[in-house]
Amino acid sequence: MSNLKAFYESEVVPKLKETFGYKNTMEVPRLQKIVLNMGLGEAIHNIKILDAAVEELAAISGQKPVITRAKRSVAAFKVREGMPIGCCVTLRRNRMYDFFFKMVNVALARVRDFRGLSDRAMDGRGNYTVGIREQIIFPEIDIDKIDKIKGLNVSVVTTANTDEEGRELLRLLGMPFRARQSG
Repeated sequence: MSNLKAFYESEVVPKLKETFGYKNTMEVPRLQKIVLNMGLGEAIHNIKILDAAVEELAAISGQKPVITRAKRSVAAFKVREGMPIGCCVTLRRNRMYDFFFKMVNVALARVRDFRGLSDRAMDGRGNYTVGIREQIIFPEIDIDKIDKIKGLNVSVVTTANTDEEGRELLRLLGMPFRARQSG
């Protein structure tokens, strides 16, 4: 069992039960999955970019990514249905907790001029998505082997019913939200 999961069960669950008045432990929101997604429009012209992205995403997540393909043709972007345009990976259980811990405590600390994440990127159902501009903030990526800086989206899916519950869950798990300005 990962350290973050043990911390969740021992520290976070009691605090959330107290804050929101849950009577049953099963009512308490928890992390359900984390989805990492790299959209690569340039993969249309250069398939090597996609191969590098798959390799990097596998190193970051510890799991083999799936290549995503275009659902429909778009002439303006020169995309035909079925063309590879990105890759994604879904993390669950211990890998999810390990990745969350690494992202919060290692990767985000390496971002230049980091002032915290916006707490407004919730989707209305307690899920949070953050866009990371550079994959090089993760320690598994060797900067010397990078041919192109690529970004990725990280979607944290929770079992929370509201944004307030989801935000509090992520805050207690260590997500570095930016302090709100009053006024």
